[in-house]
Amino acid sequence: MGELMKLTRRVTFSSGHRYWVPDWSEERNREVFGRWASPYNHGHNYILDVTASGSVDPVNGMVVNIKRIDDVLKRDVIHVFDQRSINDEVPAFRSQSSTLENLLTYFAGTLIAAFAAEWPDQPISLTHLRLEEMPTLWAELDLQNDMMTLTRTYEFAAAHRLQADALPNIDNLALYGKCNNPAGHGHNYVLEVTVEGRPDPVTGMMVDLGRLDAVVNAEVVDRYDHRNLNIDIPEFAGRVTTSEIVAQEIWDRLDGQVPAKLHRVRLWETARNAFEVTRS
Repeated sequence: MGELMKLTRRVTFSSGHRYWVPDWSEERNREVFGRWASPYNHGHNYILDVTASGSVDPVNGMVVNIKRIDDVLKRDVIHVFDQRSINDEVPAFRSQSSTLENLLTYFAGTLIAAFAAEWPDQPISLTHLRLEEMPTLWAELDLQNDMMTLTRTYEFAAAHRLQADALPNIDNLALYGKCNNPAGHGHNYVLEVTVEGRPDPVTGMMVDLGRLDAVVNAEVVDRYDHRNLNIDIPEFAGRVTTSEIVAQEIWDRLDGQVPAKLHRVRLWETARNAFEVTRS
């Protein structure tokens, strides 16, 4: 069998950190790190997903004994970071900022070396890392394609009605069902905006989150929130406001406007329905 199996193991740890370089002036720190600059720590409950791939052993039915992965993660992640001040107690971050991007790069280097040492004769590869700082902010590192992404989430509430003007009413009702209700209906939309790139060597950040938030809020959230998409939003005039159409419109509004390369837009209409546009 030549197929590869991927497995993902999740670990969590709680750490404090700060965006502040002691050798810099307060003015310089605030210029570089913006509203996140502070000489005092704040904390997060981090979630780290570690994905590896390999062949399934025909005898034991596993790619690798997951308990051995746990041993590596406990030694190289939990023991080092949990209940620690990253800037003060993790040597690698005394001279670099403890951003999601820099943390992911650190974990990649550490775990690649650890996997190679732990399984020198077994073809197991670390393929993907995902580190979540908050439910509204996470970064991912695709080691197979050497790509790092950062995702920020937003919410807006909007009403719409699914109605194709080119179809007779009876066909619209048959096609869209209750979503064709003449009075409309609404959703609490959740929007994920993902950018790709490399972290700045000074800030450790791929993108200025303040600028990203400002663009997404101006172009999408403030524009659509508590609006009727069919009636209040000019770009949807004469169009069917399916989430596919809305997601594509959001991509078009953000591409070239956000302060980084747009990688993906994912729009959650409900907890069961998501639609995404990805750069090809």
